Amino acid sequence: MGKSTSQYPRLSASATGTGVVSHAGSVLLLRTAEKTGLTDALSVALSLWRKPLSRHDPGKIMLDLAVALALGGDCLADIAQLRAHPEVFGPVASDPTVSRLIATLAADADMALSAIDAARAAVRTAAWSAAGDRAPDDDIDEHHPLIIDLDATLVTAHSEKEHAAPTFKRGFGFHPLCAFVDHGGEGTGEPVAMLLRAGNAGSNTAADHITVVKKALAQLPCDPGYRVGRTILIRTDGAGGSHAFLEYLTKRRLSYSIGFGLTDAMVTEISAIPQDGWTPAYDSDGQVRDGAWVAELTDLVDLSSWPAGMRLVVRKERPHPGAQLRFTDHDGLRLTAFVTNTRHGGLPDLELRHRRRARCEDRIRDAKATGMENLPLHGFDQNRVWLAVVQLACELVAWTQMLTLHEHPARKWEPKRLRLRLWSIAGRITHHARRTHLKLAARAPWARLLTRGLDHLSALPAPT
Repeated sequence: MGKSTSQYPRLSASATGTGVVSHAGSVLLLRTAEKTGLTDALSVALSLWRKPLSRHDPGKIMLDLAVALALGGDCLADIAQLRAHPEVFGPVASDPTVSRLIATLAADADMALSAIDAARAAVRTAAWSAAGDRAPDDDIDEHHPLIIDLDATLVTAHSEKEHAAPTFKRGFGFHPLCAFVDHGGEGTGEPVAMLLRAGNAGSNTAADHITVVKKALAQLPCDPGYRVGRTILIRTDGAGGSHAFLEYLTKRRLSYSIGFGLTDAMVTEISAIPQDGWTPAYDSDGQVRDGAWVAELTDLVDLSSWPAGMRLVVRKERPHPGAQLRFTDHDGLRLTAFVTNTRHGGLPDLELRHRRRARCEDRIRDAKATGMENLPLHGFDQNRVWLAVVQLACELVAWTQMLTLHEHPARKWEPKRLRLRLWSIAGRITHHARRTHLKLAARAPWARLLTRGLDHLSALPAPT
């Protein structure tokens, strides 16, 4: 037999291994679901849809689907990854059982989704309480509000799914509008609302923005009524810059930072701003950025038709090499603007706070990597239920990072990196003294990080 010239060891493979668990690192997700009370909350919320004498709990099926998406799945059949390891994931429903549950929930979609949302809100309260000073709502006030980012995205449909329609980018599919709580520069974020819409839904539809904000506020541990005040900041791009939406935010006494389209008359008034009226803008690190300035335009233009207290802030900057100027740009400088009702803070700080809404695009990218890239079902209500599973998966990952990985850069890892470094760690099931043990691969580079995370969860009190 000739000598192998391969740079890799020659192995003989066979499907005969026993006690081996792939994706053993997902035990961190499972323990987080237990410690936050997500397992019990979903079970109670969906008990109405459990048939008599059924073997599988609808709440556990939904949680199993969420874990499958967190591990990288993108369709119902990917729950098979969990079914292969009952020692870790317990009994997992068959594919037909999963499909029947989704169909059952979709047949009563509004009530089922309301039940799931109520469970999510209760668990969020528990998760943020357990996080303490790391929670997004810790010590929030008018000067340091909790930030909710809104943004829409396009999801391509590759078949004639219900309510799929042509999009403004000449594609075909859906145009969901999403809301995420921003965890700040030291963390990631978590979804609090997703509104599934047809692909031809308008990007600046005020009614949709209002609906999403209402759903998002109902998810927060603070008072969801009209008394949240300026401790909540709604942040979005120019799609939210409509009279109806801004009037709603003003009526709800919410803080806002909304992108704003400049008219030709407004651009003309910019010439009236004296040179000393422009203040150097900041870069993403809070340092002065060369070639960018901000100024307030509120008193130079007529804003009488807009809500009282609205301030208009404009930014001008030298365009990047190769950038194409628009008709509303001025003197060879790129102009952008936003409106806010925040009265305190310097203009550069407010403008930097507004630009950080770009984090919402990162959250959407994470959601698309966690099941939202392709809505796999045909029915519109079925895909609404699927989006609920996507939110559960994203929230479970976010809570796991917030509660267990806060002392490590993994607090900000995106789904692909988490899967490669943590969730994919292999393990072996052993039995000793009437107990079952999961022994993680000793040579896995981040195995110690995983066990430290489990220790953090063990130190948390049991859910009430």
